[in-house]
Amino acid sequence: MDPTRRATVERLSVPPRERLPGGRRLELDRVLVALAEDGIIAPADAARARLAAREMRGGADIHPLVLLANLKLPNLKVPGVELGLEALTEWLARQVKLDYLRIDPMKIDVPAVTAVISHAYAQRHRILPVAASLERVTFATSEPTDLRWQSDLSHLLRREIDVVVANPLELARYTMEFFGVTRSVRGAKDTRDETPGSMPSFEQLVELGRAGEVGADDRHIVHIVDWLLQYAYEQRASDIHLEPRRDISNVRFRIDGVLHKVFELPTPVMTAAVSRIKVLGRMDLGERRRPQDGRIKTRSPGGREVEMRLSTMPTAFGEKCVMRIFDPDTAVKSIAQLGFSESEGATWNDLVTRPHGIVLVTGPTGSGKTTTLYSTLKRLATSDVNVCTVEDPIEMIAPELNQMQVHHQIDLDFAAGVRTLLRQDPDIIMIGEIRDLDTAQMAVQASLTGHLVLSTLHTNDAPSAITRLLDLGVPHYLIQSTLNGVLAQRLVRTLCPHCKAQDAQVDIDAWQGLVARYGIAAPERTFGPKGCLECRHTGFLGRVGLYELLPITPKLRALIEPNLDLPNFARTAQHEGLQPLRVAGAAKVAEGITTVTEVLTVLPPEEN
Repeated sequence: MDPTRRATVERLSVPPRERLPGGRRLELDRVLVALAEDGIIAPADAARARLAAREMRGGADIHPLVLLANLKLPNLKVPGVELGLEALTEWLARQVKLDYLRIDPMKIDVPAVTAVISHAYAQRHRILPVAASLERVTFATSEPTDLRWQSDLSHLLRREIDVVVANPLELARYTMEFFGVTRSVRGAKDTRDETPGSMPSFEQLVELGRAGEVGADDRHIVHIVDWLLQYAYEQRASDIHLEPRRDISNVRFRIDGVLHKVFELPTPVMTAAVSRIKVLGRMDLGERRRPQDGRIKTRSPGGREVEMRLSTMPTAFGEKCVMRIFDPDTAVKSIAQLGFSESEGATWNDLVTRPHGIVLVTGPTGSGKTTTLYSTLKRLATSDVNVCTVEDPIEMIAPELNQMQVHHQIDLDFAAGVRTLLRQDPDIIMIGEIRDLDTAQMAVQASLTGHLVLSTLHTNDAPSAITRLLDLGVPHYLIQSTLNGVLAQRLVRTLCPHCKAQDAQVDIDAWQGLVARYGIAAPERTFGPKGCLECRHTGFLGRVGLYELLPITPKLRALIEPNLDLPNFARTAQHEGLQPLRVAGAAKVAEGITTVTEVLTVLPPEEN
């Protein structure tokens, strides 16, 4: 042993052979000895940690690893990096020869694991069930040297016990959250309102004699809804789905475009949770037969203001509610963050900074059109520019914009909204969507009178936007004189930067002739998903845009006729510089950002 390290051990008066003895909880002195022996901390830092523990009020009740992590000691094994709690927990797991687990709440069946032991027992022994079956239960613990509870529980539960080591802060947090929400669900089930609702679900018609409804203002329901919202923020969810079923209802989150089931609630509790959300969104609580829209503005756990758009729909088992989350940090991005290449970004900037004309963004629902438009409008909305929007509904409140919402009940549709905006001295007008001829005509009128108009269409690719306008009834000569460009886009999941693995070869066949058709060289290497703690073992973390940008050049304008030959128009557009979505996808694969499979799942079918 190094003499300096031996001196540290002797000064702490702990025999080195008893590094982390079993049968008792972790002690700071013994942890410091083991870390010093392993060359992870310096002797001076060990002495400083011991002094800090003595001076800290209530230091004896703080987990030794948490205390050390708070001191931010340098990690001698990794120069320039502080010794964090995750690194300390992984080190502890290696010392006791147990697996390390970073708790992922998305993978845990909360009702099942919280039924294994009581909250008090879990807190007393600093343990938390993380998986349970008929044969065995897996417990996470932050005190792996004190497993005296293991034999007692194995005998009591009559199941095998597996033990893993978890971060002490995460363990304490999820113990409180899981048992807290379970207690709220149980309390809400026991709270019955004697007055039945105004419109029961189909299934409830035969269950009315059994129980009433849970109150939306019940404290248990308030806790459940607050927990769900916080949970969604932390998991980077873009949508929350509350789906009622006959007995047990589902809660699902959409993360990176994929739906994940995260929780189950008894249907009466789900009904009350939806009612609570309707109250928060100032929706009509008594109306359950018609779809409704609402909005909630709240704060994320980090303190940022977050908007949620609400939508309810009557189903066979009650009202289904979907909440779309608009986080300003993810909803408004720079051109580079959106995924534009340098050339695409320059062309897009040229289109949206022209004094007049129409610029369209196309793509299916969930392809990122709203994010692209809001990010663009926020950059354009300077102090000397008047930017006005008409939306259905307003997706996200932006103080830089003058936003108006469509109200069909009072005949305020998109066309009437644009007509109003033209009298508001606008420089830039954003129309939520061009759905009909009236709206298209007003967009054309606005561009002809010297305004820049941005809007969306639902088409598969950029050239198809021309035929869509023609199908709506817009004269071809007006499209020729007003349309500046079209942007078609898709969103693809990006590979997790922490764990992506290099593939041995590229599946050329998967590109369906892309290399031969567009003359693109296959990348020498590609990367595939592997899975780690950061990406919940999915291999993907976040999404990025694929773009097909079509500026309308003079040659293309000449081709816009009443009976447009779309294949010929598309071929000419490619000769004029249009890069199809498949080419954009190939570029992202070559850069190691995504995979061939991910790109092919979002692309429109290729026409022969």
